Amino acid sequence: MRLRHVSLGALLVAVAYCLALVAPAHAAPASIVSGDLWPDDRGRHVQAHGGGITKCGETYYWFGEDRSKDNDPGKRYVACYASEDLAHWRFRNQVIRLADPAGFGPEWILERPKVFFNAKTKQFVMYMHIDGRLPGSESSYSLARVGVAVCDTVDGDYRFVKSFRPLGMESRDIGQFIDDDGSAYLIFESRPTKGFVIARLSDDYLDVEKEVCLVGAPIEGGALVHYQGLYYAVGSALTGWAPNPNKYATATSLAGPWSEFRDIAPPEKNTYGAQSTMLLKVVGPKATTVIFMADVWKPDAQWDSRYVWMPLEIGGGRLWLPPPAVWTIDVGTGEAVLKH
Repeated sequence: MRLRHVSLGALLVAVAYCLALVAPAHAAPASIVSGDLWPDDRGRHVQAHGGGITKCGETYYWFGEDRSKDNDPGKRYVACYASEDLAHWRFRNQVIRLADPAGFGPEWILERPKVFFNAKTKQFVMYMHIDGRLPGSESSYSLARVGVAVCDTVDGDYRFVKSFRPLGMESRDIGQFIDDDGSAYLIFESRPTKGFVIARLSDDYLDVEKEVCLVGAPIEGGALVHYQGLYYAVGSALTGWAPNPNKYATATSLAGPWSEFRDIAPPEKNTYGAQSTMLLKVVGPKATTVIFMADVWKPDAQWDSRYVWMPLEIGGGRLWLPPPAVWTIDVGTGEAVLKH
């Protein structure tokens, strides 16, 4: 056989062509439609209300209240979904399917589940707002406790461990925060002290170890992010299911002092009908995007409650929420783009 001379340039072109045939192309940034129905891989609206995000490797796990219409009314449910792009979500499991675990009573409430991974114990630890009616109380939110559940896998069946009042204080809406150094914090609203508490978790995450700061403002739905040397705290006023103008404050340290609270959007818009649940930071080589995660509650049809997720305008002590829109996020680069 006679061999034909092939130039190095032609060879490199051929190799590149072959690699293009077998290598997957870079996926286009995924679109998120704020406020719309959000179907999972089964075509059902995502049930992750009052939720939070835990990232394991390259996968994001979204936990939240499962308010499906066909749930057993005698139980409380938490669902878990998985995604690599923050837009397309696969249902993984109802990780909590819980009957009253500790004599809380028939009106007991499970809200705002948040999951932490403890690298020391290799255990996933879920915190949740537990509430109900104390004997003789007129309020169905008089228990004011946190609950703790654990699991060895991120999307397995979580086992309820205990409930308590963190640091002896009432606790209603809760939030989670992992600082850039890996330290873990629980945020909880304490009605009698007219503020919300930032508290550090114990080494095993099974307890609330230390109050870091009591932020002196009547705020619930608390969320935190650390961005370019500043801490930003976001929360909503105490108006129950009704939306209100969410606000933010800043500090150079979690311990404060914190600035005055300012509006995150035009106050007449009432945060576009939404209430904060988490600030999710997506860090990439080209950009860092902070996503405002919020719930649009429908108290009479909770299974149909929607989600407002939007990239924030943030930096230099300013935080601003654009109106709900269609936008894309590239989790590989950290870039978010609003579609017009």
